[in-house]
Amino acid sequence: MSQQDIDIIQSKEGLATDVRRMIEQTREGVAQTVNAGMTLLYWRIGKRIQTEILENERAEYGQEIVSTLSEKLTEEFGRGFGRRSLFNMIRFAEVYPDVPENHSAQRSTAARLLFRDVPRRTYVISRG
Repeated sequence: MSQQDIDIIQSKEGLATDVRRMIEQTREGVAQTVNAGMTLLYWRIGKRIQTEILENERAEYGQEIVSTLSEKLTEEFGRGFGRRSLFNMIRFAEVYPDVPENHSAQRSTAARLLFRDVPRRTYVISRG
């Protein structure tokens, strides 16, 4: 290792600050990736349920499907897939009939509003 390589790091405070920034940037990137993936998942679930309900064209059938599916998903995956959340996913697919692309700020805002009842831990990696 040359003297020049050692001089790059000037102090422990500088290193700690640089490492802290790398950690924060990586966490932010991971959270954005997870949010984009979960937004797409919620849209896909909503679209699939919507397709099932529309094929049978009966409102009461739709209620039954959502209730049954909610029970099964909640049993297997825990909170976040209650009836209200599933209906929000259906609404999300109705509001955005095409596959959500780049998950822009507008779509992220819409997803947050639509999924305000879904526990935060199920779709966001917090910075804490």
